[in-house]
Amino acid sequence: MQNLKKICLPAIFMILMVTSWAVAQDVSTVPAKGRVTMIDLGAKKCIPCKMMAPILVKLEKAYRGKADIVFIDVWENKEPAQRYKIRAIPTQIFFNEQGEEVYRHVGFLDEKSIIGQLKKMGVGTPDSGSKG
Repeated sequence: MQNLKKICLPAIFMILMVTSWAVAQDVSTVPAKGRVTMIDLGAKKCIPCKMMAPILVKLEKAYRGKADIVFIDVWENKEPAQRYKIRAIPTQIFFNEQGEEVYRHVGFLDEKSIIGQLKKMGVGTPDSGSKG
């Protein structure tokens, strides 16, 4: 029973993280002009997307007011997948302040790489609690 608790508790925590994950409701406003934006196009039920969920939640909070970090579930909302010509998920797209695509990555993208790309785009260091 003790081993079952060790296995189930992390799984329950991950499910809670995924269900609290910020999801763009109005995708017509993404990317926001005037602010660097990273969108992660994936699905809540996709394994690599689930692995990215806690990273996105953390970075969304750390960059609030500096850059927008947005998750769009393309299984629930297919229009953005067509709009951004997504071939595989997850796909991360970084946009500059003018709303122009600057960088695209397909697959799992770790926290350090996301921070590095945002720094290349002139976004300051994330608020405490994130690696830099």
